[in-house]
Amino acid sequence: MARILIVDDSLVARMSLKSCLPKEVDHEIAEGKDGAEGVALYQSFQPDVTFMDLTMPGMDGIAALAEIRAIDPAARVVILTADIQRRTIERVTELGAFAVVKKPPVKEVVQVELARALNAGASA
Repeated sequence: MARILIVDDSLVARMSLKSCLPKEVDHEIAEGKDGAEGVALYQSFQPDVTFMDLTMPGMDGIAALAEIRAIDPAARVVILTADIQRRTIERVTELGAFAVVKKPPVKEVVQVELARALNAGASA
């Protein structure tokens, strides 16, 4: 069982991502609706993996990613975004994103990245 944090301002997007997670494992899931809430939840919930949208009101995913990585340089944050511009992907990669997944999420891709992130955490 893993602790998974999902941060997205869209309830539908959060539900869609949750539907992509493996059903046979009972993961503990916390949800935030913007970057500031995501950072606060990261500190209190201490997730194994965080899935985060980039475009959110208030603190966006880029600022939240930077803050989370400043708090925990080993944080495994998977960015979910419809913005697949090379510059955006380079920026989040420079900030330490574990992976970038295109929205809408595809179940197989989400599960592969989740497993990769959990395995990276287990070997750390």
